[in-house]
Amino acid sequence: MKKQFPTAAGYVRPKKSLGQHFLADDNIAQKITNSLTLRHQVLEVGSGTGVLTRFLMGHVQQLRLIEIDRQSVAYLREHYASLGDNIIEGDFLKTDLSAIFPGEYSIIGNFPYNISSQILFRVLQYRSQIPQVVGMIQKEVAERLAAPPGNKTYGIMTVLLGAFYQIEYLFTVNENVFIPPPRVKSAVIRLQRKEDFTLGCDEKLFFEVVKTAFNQRRKTLRNSLRGLWTGHFDSAEHAIFDQRPEQLKLEEFIELTRMLTK
Repeated sequence: MKKQFPTAAGYVRPKKSLGQHFLADDNIAQKITNSLTLRHQVLEVGSGTGVLTRFLMGHVQQLRLIEIDRQSVAYLREHYASLGDNIIEGDFLKTDLSAIFPGEYSIIGNFPYNISSQILFRVLQYRSQIPQVVGMIQKEVAERLAAPPGNKTYGIMTVLLGAFYQIEYLFTVNENVFIPPPRVKSAVIRLQRKEDFTLGCDEKLFFEVVKTAFNQRRKTLRNSLRGLWTGHFDSAEHAIFDQRPEQLKLEEFIELTRMLTK
């Protein structure tokens, strides 16, 4: 696949340091953008050479792009000049996302594998503004996010994202549709924020419980969470503490947090 992406300043080349693999299949690009159903205000993350952008333009009421690579930004400004100041040169992970749009907005993007988890944690921070996310990530990570309790890949991100969003594994993408081809398969996921995305427990403690439990996932919860209480703890002999974190459903993590709060 020898597709080139020319700009007035030369060619946009994928950069290994940024984890760039440019999607070069229009059918896949359209399938990804069609997966986005909330289209009032949309932020495209890591727009690269605009393969998703051209399918979003005209189908989104307000579209903004954020891209860290200067070569890519130059390409986007040259080929999508009508977007003007809506093309933002910046680091998604360091940008104040509350200033991108007033009110709520959706996120879409082909996320670099090396920062996909960081992008999703960032989404969690701004969940009150982000009702929907459609993203392409490494297939292995997508399977982990969609894993049920009891599965060995069920982990921190599965529980934390699942607390606030419905997670859908939409479809798999093969390596040969990228420039350069990655060494792994990709997958597209959709996160749809729950109608009621309050937990009914101390959210800060909930995050701490989940992270602490999975960071010592071979231990029972009684042993891994012992540092979260001091002295006598009335519920410490509850049967839930005999389990390991991958055995617990979301509702049980919430109940566990309530116990520790008391």
